[in-house]
Amino acid sequence: MGSVRKREDSGLLFIDFRHKGVRCREQTALPDTTANRKKVQKLLDRIELEINAGTFDYRRFFPGSRNAEKFDETGTPSLNRVALAVANGFAKEGEPTLAGVSGTPVLKEFVETWFSEKEVEWRRSHRLNLRADLDSRIIPRWGEWEVGRITKADILAYRAELAKVQARGKESVLSNRRVNKLVNLLRQIVNEAADRFDFRTPFQNIKQLKVQRTDVDPFTMDEVKQILSNIRPDFQNYYKVRFFTGMRSGEVHGLKWKYVDFERRLILVRETIVLGEDEYTKNDSSQRDIQMSQAVYDALKAQEKVTHDKCEYVFCTRNGTPLDNKNVTDRVWYPLLRYLNLTPRRAYQTRHTAATLWLAAGENPEWIARQMGHTTTEMLFRVYSRFVPNLTRQDGSAFERLLLQSGATDVPAGNPPSEDTQEHAKENSNV
Repeated sequence: MGSVRKREDSGLLFIDFRHKGVRCREQTALPDTTANRKKVQKLLDRIELEINAGTFDYRRFFPGSRNAEKFDETGTPSLNRVALAVANGFAKEGEPTLAGVSGTPVLKEFVETWFSEKEVEWRRSHRLNLRADLDSRIIPRWGEWEVGRITKADILAYRAELAKVQARGKESVLSNRRVNKLVNLLRQIVNEAADRFDFRTPFQNIKQLKVQRTDVDPFTMDEVKQILSNIRPDFQNYYKVRFFTGMRSGEVHGLKWKYVDFERRLILVRETIVLGEDEYTKNDSSQRDIQMSQAVYDALKAQEKVTHDKCEYVFCTRNGTPLDNKNVTDRVWYPLLRYLNLTPRRAYQTRHTAATLWLAAGENPEWIARQMGHTTTEMLFRVYSRFVPNLTRQDGSAFERLLLQSGATDVPAGNPPSEDTQEHAKENSNV
């Protein structure tokens, strides 16, 4: 004997019955009212009547349900799903004749449930980014759609729309990477709805747009020496650490003195700065211990005299607050590259520079991967394959010799640059 029940999370009615020994549940879009219960009960009575008579066709009543696949027979004719939904009381006459499954919540309602359940799993920055994409892209476009009525054709059309949208602040359209990100967000929501309300996800066989591979563009040792010899004195130690440890921007900005172990010559990467707040690192593998080369050790010792008693962060502003990445890159990094006539590159290339210098020194790939925070050497060879020479070393000693031979360690920690550079620094000293 089947029953009409209410979902506790949404308050919507669903029917619960057995067919051929299989328990089946089918969701409606009807709230729990006396009138709606009578309507759904009539549908259940029809279902049970046909089950007892041996004439019940599951797909005729629930054409988009994944349960229907369990009972499909070869040669079942195609049916008008909307007409069936109207006949079964799951939709009203005159509603848009969209393909898909009726009787599911609209996306703007379901997405709030999904977001509230998932946000505990996410980092704050990821949560804020997703919320922004939901409010600006997903909900305005799909908010009034029933999740079960979104079809593969609708999704492909949406993807084509996104590919023509102009990127914010640029003359070009959204990149394939950005389009994939938005479509994947919609995919997560609809797939979860499909799992909960038992319909087949329309995302089946929808592939990612091809994203063009971008080569890393690290600095040469000569360029590194040029930068360190001309950088503002108060940022010389900072960039030495960045160039010779491979730390990410958030990691070096979030580095605290309690994570600097001079005795064992280790930098303990345990936190990162994201949107001005301390957070857990990018992932578990990013939690690592970086060995200090002599150049890094000297730079941190020099920095200790400057900021150790001033703030908990190794590198901080005059007010003792963490560095802001945009502020540093706009006022220190890019102006210096322009001044030195070097190709403009993101400061993230300092991380790639460390990896390629270690490779050039012949360090062991597994050691390099651990320093970078990679779980395996796969990414190392995939990203830096053209920089791989004869890899024979096992620790950081070869890198030490490279620094000594190149003269990079001859630049004293915090040593003032030339008068021309000092004058240049004054123009960009508002960090």
